Amino acid sequence: MGMTLTEKIIAKHSGKDTVVPGESVWIDVDVLMTHDVCGPPSIDIFQDQFGEDATVWDKEKLVIIPDHYIFTKDKYANRNVDILRTFAANQDLPNFYDVGSEEYKGVCHIALPEEGFTRPGEVLFGTDSHTCTAGAFGQFATGIGNTDAAFIMGTGKIWVKVPETMRFELGGTSMPPYLMAKDVILRIIGDIGADGATYRTMEFGGRGISFMSMEYRMTLSNMAIEAGGKNGIVEPDAKTESYVRRRTDKSFESMHSDPDAEYHSKYRYNLEDMVPMVAKPHSPDNKATALELEGTQLDRAYIGSCTGGKLSDFEAAAEIIAGKDLKLDTYIVPATTEVLDKLNERTLNGKTLMDIFRKAGCKIGQASCAACLGGPSDTFGRLNEEEVCISTTNRNYPGRMGSKDASVYLASPYTVAASAVTGKITDPRVFIQATVI
Repeated sequence: MGMTLTEKIIAKHSGKDTVVPGESVWIDVDVLMTHDVCGPPSIDIFQDQFGEDATVWDKEKLVIIPDHYIFTKDKYANRNVDILRTFAANQDLPNFYDVGSEEYKGVCHIALPEEGFTRPGEVLFGTDSHTCTAGAFGQFATGIGNTDAAFIMGTGKIWVKVPETMRFELGGTSMPPYLMAKDVILRIIGDIGADGATYRTMEFGGRGISFMSMEYRMTLSNMAIEAGGKNGIVEPDAKTESYVRRRTDKSFESMHSDPDAEYHSKYRYNLEDMVPMVAKPHSPDNKATALELEGTQLDRAYIGSCTGGKLSDFEAAAEIIAGKDLKLDTYIVPATTEVLDKLNERTLNGKTLMDIFRKAGCKIGQASCAACLGGPSDTFGRLNEEEVCISTTNRNYPGRMGSKDASVYLASPYTVAASAVTGKITDPRVFIQATVI
């Protein structure tokens, strides 16, 4: 019997020829990432268990990216960054992207691929649930807790139970012009439920994947955790290798699922049959089509986060916003400084994307997680009481983006931008194509 892509990666890193779902094995870790929220407690546990003067197992493989609570005056948040700073200096860590420095990056899940840490066939763990974003590159990537991170810091290994794999086959002959990866994953999560993939791999494949950019694939993998998934993963292809090769000269081995691999279950979707989707409050699986929610009144629009703050997300939003007046307070938060730079470089009809957003009256934030995780009271874009927001972020439970009395609808950048123009939830197809819907 053959193995799935995730099983192959785990087998290689455990030194075994084969592994099967449910089996537990020790595996070697290629990359460990942590940030300002979970980094300090992970460091504390590491030093408690391995000694105050202990060194990490491989300083080249530990990546520290402050990104969550950083542009704030909150003294506890600032102290966390200071702890990272001290640890990175004492350990002589080359991959510390400090706030306020030229190396500062922004959201860890987008910074990791930008800096060449998401390589096919490798294993990446991070102290953040959305570490599964890196699965877009054919990598086994998943989130862990602080204790596990501390153990990896000291040993470079971790004990893992091999997950079952669910296969999501995306078919069709093209990607409809109004459809984004966010619509696809919201539909899938709505179909299987917020616990439908608990401790399973969500493997995305089929011809439809070939129509998706790496950033689109990152959106798919990113939200696997919203269905309870252990990891999301996409088989690498020429697009994958081209993206990675531009960002690292390190060697890697692309792997693919065997034709006779055994799956827990299989789901098939035709991209051409799919439509813009929205997740209603207060769960990512509370699905509806954008058309079904047409006219729902809103107070705010938010475009940002690891899920919706990539360059392609802003390009999509700018297509709709360009030359229009907005009826909502609209927040633009680039995921990384690289994305921010490109907003000032990339043009549409002779204007930069940043010019388009500024002319429309959008509020522009610094590269970071910002309001996606709520944060201290002075966090940019944080929701106030009873505000209703449509957002490109990944979660919408009460309090996720600020006040527990606020409501959040999740949608694609197209749908968020269309709604910002009208002031209410709007199917973006009215702006993208002259088709009766």
